[in-house]
Amino acid sequence: MKAERLLTPLSFLAITAAVIIMPAERSGWNFDSVISFLTAFATTVAIFAVITLGLNVQWGYTGVFNFGIAGFFMVGAYTAAVFTKSPAESEFVRYIGGFGDSLAFLPFLDSGQWLPFVFGSVAAALMAGALAFALSIPTLRLRADYLAISTIGIAELLRAVVLEERGLVNSARGLIGIPRPFHDFFEPDDYKFVYFGIAVLVLIVVFVAVERGIRSPWGRVLRALREDELTTAASGKNVFGFKMQGFIFGAMIMGIGGSIYAYERGSVSPDTFTPFFATFIFWVMLMVGGSGNNRGAILGAYIVWGIWTISLQLQGYDMPEFVRSRIFFVRDLLIGSLIVIVLLLRPAGLIPEERKVSLFIGRDTGPRPRGPTAEPQPPDEPPPD
Repeated sequence: MKAERLLTPLSFLAITAAVIIMPAERSGWNFDSVISFLTAFATTVAIFAVITLGLNVQWGYTGVFNFGIAGFFMVGAYTAAVFTKSPAESEFVRYIGGFGDSLAFLPFLDSGQWLPFVFGSVAAALMAGALAFALSIPTLRLRADYLAISTIGIAELLRAVVLEERGLVNSARGLIGIPRPFHDFFEPDDYKFVYFGIAVLVLIVVFVAVERGIRSPWGRVLRALREDELTTAASGKNVFGFKMQGFIFGAMIMGIGGSIYAYERGSVSPDTFTPFFATFIFWVMLMVGGSGNNRGAILGAYIVWGIWTISLQLQGYDMPEFVRSRIFFVRDLLIGSLIVIVLLLRPAGLIPEERKVSLFIGRDTGPRPRGPTAEPQPPDEPPPD
C-alpha cells in the first residue's frame, strides 16, 4: 500500500528530473537552451491539459465514451485559424473565413493584437459545441462501445472532408502563417514566455470553470447518471438532456484547446489530427492521471507528454543503430508500459477521484465531548418506574 502511495510523487519527480537533465546534458548545460526547451514543453502540457479536462468532463464525470476527440480538437484549431487569418489572396491557398482584419474594430488598446484571437477562441468553442450538439442527437442513446465506434468514425469523416475539400481549409496543405496574440509587442526570443503565460491562464480559467460546475448541483447530477442512469431518471432528472449538456461542455473545452494549439504552432495540418495523436494520447493522459479528478487530468498530461518528449531526447545519445531507427516504436512501448503499470498499481489513476463533493458530507455533527471547557450538562434523570 505504501508503494502505491509513493507512485504519484515518484513519477512526478522522475519525469521532472529527466525533462530537465536530458536536454541540459545534450546542450552542454546551456542555461538559455534549457529554459527555452522547458518553456515550450510546459506550454504544450498546458494546452493538452485543457483538452484532457474536456475529456474528463465527458467521460470522467458524465460517462460519455467519446473516442472522437480528434474531431473537436481539429474543428477548434481550424475555426480559430480561419477566423484570425486575413482573406486568402492566392489560387494555391484557399480557405473560408479570413475575418482577422475586420475583427480588430476597436480604435484603441491595439485591438488587432488581441481581439481577433478572443473571437477566434469563442468561435472555436461554439463550433465544437455545435458539432457536439448535432452528434449527440443520434449517438448519445447508443451503448458505450457503439458510441465509441460512431464518434471515432465521425472524427475520421471530418478529417477526410478537410483533406478532400480544397476550398474549405486548404486541403492537405494545411494553413500556415496563423497570427499570434500580442506577437508584435515582443521579440521572437521572448514571445515563447508570453505565450506560456497565455496558455497557463487559459488552463486556470478552464480548471476553475470545470471545478465550479462539477461541484454544483448540475455536476452532481452528471456524476449520478454516470453511476446509475435508471436511478437518476427515477429521481426526475432528464438523463439524455444532462448527458447532452456534459458532452457539449466537454467538446467546447476541446475546441478552446484546439484554438490555443493553433495560435501556439502558427500552423495546422490534417496530419496532426490522427486517431493516435489526437485521441488516444488524451485518453492515456486521463487514465494515468485519474479519471474524475481535474488535478489528475493535468498531472496525466504532464507525465505522458514528459515520457513522449523524453523518448525523443534519447536520439541524442550513443546507442545501437537498430534502436535509434526504432525510437518511435520504443516511445509507443513506453506509453503502453505506463498504462499497464498504472492499471496494475493504481487502477483509478495517480490521483483518484474525490468522493466527497459537498462540504457538508463527512462533517462531524455528533455531540460535543464533555470536558473542563464544555458547558455543564444536566444530570441524568432516573428512568420512570
